[in-house]
Amino acid sequence: MNVSRRTLLRASAAGAVGLVAAPAAASGAASGAGLVVASFVDDYKTNVTANLTAETNAAVRILSGMQRVWTTGTAWNTGSARDEQFLRANIRYCVKTTTHRSAEAAARAFIVDRQHQSYSVIAGLGPLADLYKAGALAVTGITTAPASTPATTISDAVPAGAPAGSTLGAGNPASELGKVVTLVNTLRGSWSSGNPSKFAYQYPRPWRLTAGSEVTDTGTVDEFGYPVYESATIVAPQLLRQRSTNPAEDGGFVSGHTNALFLAALAFAYAVPERFQEMVTTAYDLAETRIIAGMHSPADVIGGRILGTALAAAILSDAANATLKADARAQALRFFQERVGGDVHTFAHSTNISSDAYASRATNASIVRPKQTYGLPARRSSGARMVVPKGAEVLLETRLPYLDAQQRREVLRTTALDAGNPLLDGPEAWGRLDLFTAADGYGAFDQTVAVTMDATAGGFSATDTWRNNITGRGGLLKHGTGTLTLAGANRYRGGTAVAQGTLVAATPSALGTGPVVLNGGTLRLATPTVHTAGTFHHDTGTLALSLGPHGATLAAQSTTPAAQSATLAAQSATLAAQSATPAAQSATPAAQSATPAAQSATPAAQSATPGAAPGARDAAHEAHSSAHVAHGAALVVRGEAVLGAHSVLEIAVTPSVKLDKPFPILEARRIRGRFAKVVVTTPGYRADLFQDTDSISVRLRPA
Repeated sequence: MNVSRRTLLRASAAGAVGLVAAPAAASGAASGAGLVVASFVDDYKTNVTANLTAETNAAVRILSGMQRVWTTGTAWNTGSARDEQFLRANIRYCVKTTTHRSAEAAARAFIVDRQHQSYSVIAGLGPLADLYKAGALAVTGITTAPASTPATTISDAVPAGAPAGSTLGAGNPASELGKVVTLVNTLRGSWSSGNPSKFAYQYPRPWRLTAGSEVTDTGTVDEFGYPVYESATIVAPQLLRQRSTNPAEDGGFVSGHTNALFLAALAFAYAVPERFQEMVTTAYDLAETRIIAGMHSPADVIGGRILGTALAAAILSDAANATLKADARAQALRFFQERVGGDVHTFAHSTNISSDAYASRATNASIVRPKQTYGLPARRSSGARMVVPKGAEVLLETRLPYLDAQQRREVLRTTALDAGNPLLDGPEAWGRLDLFTAADGYGAFDQTVAVTMDATAGGFSATDTWRNNITGRGGLLKHGTGTLTLAGANRYRGGTAVAQGTLVAATPSALGTGPVVLNGGTLRLATPTVHTAGTFHHDTGTLALSLGPHGATLAAQSTTPAAQSATLAAQSATLAAQSATPAAQSATPAAQSATPAAQSATPAAQSATPGAAPGARDAAHEAHSSAHVAHGAALVVRGEAVLGAHSVLEIAVTPSVKLDKPFPILEARRIRGRFAKVVVTTPGYRADLFQDTDSISVRLRPA
């Protein structure tokens, strides 16, 4: 399709701000002119090349933050920069990246360019990837890159000798993993093209642009017969013949590869949530190769991510796909369990970075964080409260299956990226969703969060870890038989109550700063010292910990190896800072109650803070706390501790523990009551309890 005249994008930059989706209960939103438009998830099938305006195409509409920085021209080469600072930074990034690109990076960019995107992202499955490829009959003919420019264009094809039925991309729909393949293909279906947005915005590729985002044709051609434009962006040599000769239909914004990579990755993340965070990382990582290749700019890639994320949510939310998505998840789980055993999550994280490029969460965070905005200039944030786009919660449906839809929306809201980036702030704010961070649970408790986990359901319903640094005035109430680990530098103030199942405190400040109530189930201490600024009420249930040669240890007994590894990984203050919620909310004072009842808090308006500040502040807070209590009791309570008539202390003993040495268990301003029972779970030991008005310790002896 040749778009030779100016595309009419009537919604002004100011109007685009008003096109914000309503909460899930609403069906649409009003623009600044009072026009009611459908939410993207209800209108995504308008994304066809016949519709090229924000009013007629839902994809063009949600991407209209681009209007704040770019004015579309009457032809592909007559547009102009509206925000020169933003677009100069955009092109400067391309020039710097392609100028300093290594030969290895160029070769990788070629492979990602030429491979089917649905195949490329399979790498994110890590130890499960080869099993998936075999079961789905997924293959590629692009595994290496030429050293220089090939004589002809190169396309992916089924390699000679591949098993019968082998198929490019996600695989064969008739294979053992056919439902998963079909889910991937459905997300990448008829309504998922980036071309309508390319035609609408007509922002050229960086190799056609000057530093000021202008098109200047030098009037010459290169050795391959392509027009030469005034540009400092260098296309990877292997891809020089892959360039298009029709610039009117070859816009840069949005990156089609990026859109496809995110669509495929999020389909796999839904079907195989055991690798959810790794699949999100893979999409970010591979999308950057579009910039490394010289084919796209950061703005193009961000636009592709926004579009792919919104389309994935819309298609997964579509009632017509309800059975397919459920079948795909069930099929993937059954397939992998038959091959690796019941605990797919543990196997999926059983190798190191030498054989799984996405094995390290800290490395993954370092991959994702810079690519969320690429450091492009942001405007001053209005501080407006994030409104999660309608239907976005479906993206976390299998990753956080024990939360309801509204809770998943709250996870997305409290982990959202800061406002201020003109592209991310587009209508419905799809660009502000941070799925990497959302995979680690809440970023803030703005009211009491009640979590019910069912161990019999298996998977994340049985055991999960929240690694974010949780703030807010609300608290946590743990129900159900499952195990939840808190592994962040937490500062939420509304209190923590355990009624059922197991809550694991894996960092010194895991339990926040409010009162802690143990009224059933188990509170397990999985770090040398856990502290709380509030009170501690232990009415019933079990306080559990492990003792080693130097006191309480990190080696608390988690319910699964996966939970153990998550607990150990959470000890790093650096990792805690990296997992900080970019849009962490500032907290307002809340009165603390010392009663064992769950804290009830009304939502409070939160003011957004700069993304780096909460993480740095929380890391410092955690480091100070760790140093302060490193040699203290297993549980340090600033207020009063009350032990009820049915309270149980459970102790596991690690090797080389010293006998006849007192181990401090509990310190508080004052202790009322006594543990009703002390249980040593390790055979061959018993424990004698010693109690003072403000401390309790135990001495281990042979049984």
